[in-house]
Amino acid sequence: MKHILLVDGYNMIGDWPTLKKLREVDFEAARNRLVELLAEYQAAKGIRVIVVFDAYLVQGKKSQYRQSGVEVIYTAKNETADEHIEKLSNELKGRQVQIHVATSDMTEQNVVFGNGALRKSARELEIEVGIAKKAIAADVEKTKVARRTGLDVSETVMEKLERIRRGL
Repeated sequence: MKHILLVDGYNMIGDWPTLKKLREVDFEAARNRLVELLAEYQAAKGIRVIVVFDAYLVQGKKSQYRQSGVEVIYTAKNETADEHIEKLSNELKGRQVQIHVATSDMTEQNVVFGNGALRKSARELEIEVGIAKKAIAADVEKTKVARRTGLDVSETVMEKLERIRRGL
């Protein structure tokens, strides 16, 4: 089964403490940091991630591009992220596709749930992203140890080998 995560970008930025703090200093940096975090999450989970940002009161056409493997969408003028996510959740659903929508907007959660998508609050996604980030860090450390030693063994075995090497 294919999994797709649709993310209300500004909802996450407004809810995650680190992004909220960054937003106060540099709004664009907060958006970029969210996309970076979602790229790591996407890689760790092996799912497709689409983040949608409002351009509701901004002049211009809808824009869509990839950043670090994540699909980034800015809605068209007079279209909210919620409306676009609703439309996407309906368009992308299928037999072998499970849509997940990350937003803390209860009305939005109810609408996408009606479309067959699974709901995820901003806080839930923040926790999952943190867990994925820790898993990636652990994998990187394990790879470093394997490269240093030429062995692909667990941390426990490495500690025991080190104690033997030191005669302990």
